[in-house]
Amino acid sequence: MNRQSIQIDVETNYLADQSDMEDQRYVFAYTVTIRNTGKLAVQLLTRCWLVTDAGGKVREIRGDGVVGEQPRIRPGEYHRYSSLSIITTPVGTMEGSYGMIDAEDEKFLVSIPVFRLAMPGILN
Repeated sequence: MNRQSIQIDVETNYLADQSDMEDQRYVFAYTVTIRNTGKLAVQLLTRCWLVTDAGGKVREIRGDGVVGEQPRIRPGEYHRYSSLSIITTPVGTMEGSYGMIDAEDEKFLVSIPVFRLAMPGILN
């Protein structure tokens, strides 16, 4: 399986009602769309996230699947899920990788490009 056959898109949203600036708690929702543009079915087995706040503090999150699932994605289909990330600064980033396996039992990693977590209006 060619890892370029998996496309990752991420949308983020700042959750003001769950955040608390005084407690340095900034909550962001993110929705990931994993699209299989290849010719083989794939299954997402693991995830690894690197969450970095504006101070450079990095937190690594590893685990099986995403939000309790290890989805199978057929060619031409996609899987979408939403989750939360909490950081101690109003700006940060996330990036990572998914460990996947294709229908021919070949394991591979798919990079999740870096994306920004930012409170609205904080950057300009």
